[in-house]
Amino acid sequence: MTVTHQKTPVLDTSHYQRRRTRELQDVAFDEQYRQARAEICQVDAIMRQLDSLREDAGISKAELARLIGKNPSTVRRLFTAEVNPELKTIAAIASALGASLVIAREQPVPTGQEIHHNAIA
Repeated sequence: MTVTHQKTPVLDTSHYQRRRTRELQDVAFDEQYRQARAEICQVDAIMRQLDSLREDAGISKAELARLIGKNPSTVRRLFTAEVNPELKTIAAIASALGASLVIAREQPVPTGQEIHHNAIA
């Protein structure tokens, strides 16, 4: 019996890449895109840190779900998929792991005048 291996077809993303390149030439779109990417990166970093704390504590995702009163599949999805969890859920996970959420300034905040000036420009 001969086994035939089929190659997985490569997904052609060239149309998407060209479209995104065109869209990023629009200054307003580029700014919104960069802001969205920064927000996604921050959420991902928080979830990776919480998952690391969970693993260090030897707590399974199902056990963590029980600790915070959530469905185990919901908690698994939080750690394995690109989701946007509610802050309340993130705080509950942190508390269950003996951690706290801390907000730290990474860069100076623009003054009200700078914000107004940039909005006009």
